[in-house]
Amino acid sequence: MNPGFPRIRIAVALAFLANGLVIGAWAPQIPALMERLEVTESRLGLLILVFGLGALVAMPWCGGLIARHGSQRPLAGFAVLLPFALPAVVLAPGFASAGLAMFCFGAITGGMDVAMNANAVAVERKLDRAIMSSSHGFWSLGGFAGAAAGGALLQAHGALAQAVVVAAISAAVVVAMLAWSLHDRPAAHAEKPATRWPLTPLPYLLGLAALFGMIPEGAVLDWAALYLQRELGSSVATASLAFAGFSGAMALMRFSGDAIRNRFGAVTTMRVSCLIAGLGLVGAGLSPGASLSIAFFALAGLGIANVVPIAFSAAGNQPGLSPGVGMSVATTMGYSGILVAPSAIGFIGERTGFAPIFVALALVLFTLAALARLVATADRQKVIA
Repeated sequence: MNPGFPRIRIAVALAFLANGLVIGAWAPQIPALMERLEVTESRLGLLILVFGLGALVAMPWCGGLIARHGSQRPLAGFAVLLPFALPAVVLAPGFASAGLAMFCFGAITGGMDVAMNANAVAVERKLDRAIMSSSHGFWSLGGFAGAAAGGALLQAHGALAQAVVVAAISAAVVVAMLAWSLHDRPAAHAEKPATRWPLTPLPYLLGLAALFGMIPEGAVLDWAALYLQRELGSSVATASLAFAGFSGAMALMRFSGDAIRNRFGAVTTMRVSCLIAGLGLVGAGLSPGASLSIAFFALAGLGIANVVPIAFSAAGNQPGLSPGVGMSVATTMGYSGILVAPSAIGFIGERTGFAPIFVALALVLFTLAALARLVATADRQKVIA
């Protein structure tokens, strides 16, 4: 094997790790931001909606950039901005400036997400083996570290200190990633950038599968900490363990996800994963105390772990379609779940509480289990670039 291959694999892992670290560190910042700006759940939901809009603007644009230039250059462009995203939100003095910072935060993380997933597909092709689930495992590992350590750091030293430490660590990870990342080229057979939205239905169906997997993930990211604090009476540090446990469990499962998919196939893996995740969310919503709820959030993380990687791998491995184009469709639709849907959850949760919402989201996962055959193309890993 070419000695350069391990480095490009490591670079993909570092990209996912940095992105997950910053997103994970954002989770315990949410109650602090809410208190600092003196906003209700509904107003906070608007800020999260703006975050999502930033990502949804950047994602299709990034897909077009990848179709023209390959994935490495857009990845580098978004990655160098990543360390500044969280401090900008923390330093925002008011609601309007926080909205602008949240829009930029969403655009940076969303654009980077498309680019790093497309780069992972390029590395899969270069290495001729699946790496997508384990790549997302590094995102979950970063999310776990950002939420767990970030929550304790925030409680001990405040929001700004936490954001600065996370920025410094993510900057160091990005520097190493840029030194080793794969410089891929746009596929000669792919669609032209002017037609970045494909005419075939499968990419949109895979985007729907990603959407159904990401709505529950976004709900846990944005609202689990507040749920534990407001409804189960936990401290800030304990509340941060909800997403930390969820991300940690996802990381553990994702590092096994490629082997599980290779053995049982994408369809079976997707179906069983959705059922486990749904049971975890039902338990989290019905738990009488914080500790049991955290355990069920971890179970949900085990189930959700392989849902999105399988959908993305299928979207990025369609013959005749640029990985950037297929990935931008799947990520734009999918991340509307993790970035936009939680804002609606905030409006509802302010009136009903979050416990019934987590139970209701299990139905979304059970529906996705019934649609598992959509991801059958994820098993086609060997694609000629």
